[in-house]
Amino acid sequence: MKPKIGIIPGDPSGIGPELIARLLTSDGVCEAADILLIGDRHVFEAGQVVAGCNYAMASVDLENGWPITTGFALIEMNTIAAEDVQVAKVTQAGGASVLSTLDKALELTTAGVIDAIVFGPFNKASMHKAGLGKDDELHYMAEKLGVTNYISELNTLDGIWTSRVTSHIALRDVADTITAERVSEAVHLINSTLRRSGMKRPRISVAALNPHAGDNGNFGTEEIDILEPTVRKLAQLQMSIDGPWPSDTVFLKAVAKEIDAVVTMYHDQGQIALKLLGFDRGVTVQGGLPIPVATPAHGTAFDIAGKGRADVGATRAAFEIACDMVLNWDKSI
Repeated sequence: MKPKIGIIPGDPSGIGPELIARLLTSDGVCEAADILLIGDRHVFEAGQVVAGCNYAMASVDLENGWPITTGFALIEMNTIAAEDVQVAKVTQAGGASVLSTLDKALELTTAGVIDAIVFGPFNKASMHKAGLGKDDELHYMAEKLGVTNYISELNTLDGIWTSRVTSHIALRDVADTITAERVSEAVHLINSTLRRSGMKRPRISVAALNPHAGDNGNFGTEEIDILEPTVRKLAQLQMSIDGPWPSDTVFLKAVAKEIDAVVTMYHDQGQIALKLLGFDRGVTVQGGLPIPVATPAHGTAFDIAGKGRADVGATRAAFEIACDMVLNWDKSI
């Protein structure tokens, strides 16, 4: 059976609607999954205009079932008036539209109507204006789904995965936030996510916090006090894990396919590496949720919104990863 993928357009002021239009007119997409579009018809249509492409959108009532035989099924919503869409601007209306479509997508996954969610880029400033009430969309989704376990964004590119011990916090607070418990949680999260997705024994490396992995304590002792003991304990659980490795070399191991995943200590430590490897292909997976949720790793790109220049590569990769995760998802892990 095909995966059932729910797609929401992201912030209507950004490049999301254009990206979704380009995705849905890409070769092989319709064959790979049954797709349920969730949102305002005029937002999806605006994306088609910008992208210079066209696809059929037959509105469906879920009581009559879906998928349909041609085009893509659309659950029509009224989250934002067409005149309130201000391209390339942070707006409360845009943020409210995002939250409404996201809520609907989560509702449909809980009901078993769709298997996974792919979303166009969100703009956190707009979402906060609209009452997000959480640090980011992952924590918002976790609360909506009743998730109480450890969660963190995971990033992936060309088979390389990353998780991180700290995320959206100030760099000055990173060292104080790194504990054996948090490192262990970050490792367990990426290990279980990859195993759930069909990888039997993920090969994981842990990045160091300090330059040269602390240089035997000369540049900090987090490696000696926290990271090395934690890696040893995790290895005793029969995980394929090593480290800590200096962050300026650990990704060379990943590129050489010697490992599958890197656990980083803070946001930019992994993001810079992946985006240099391929900004147009990077994907963010919302780790720790009971369902696959994926999105391009880049943002709303207000600088090119409405100009027809958005690259669909990362969105296509997010869609393919969501499909692959659904097909391999092991709920027992």
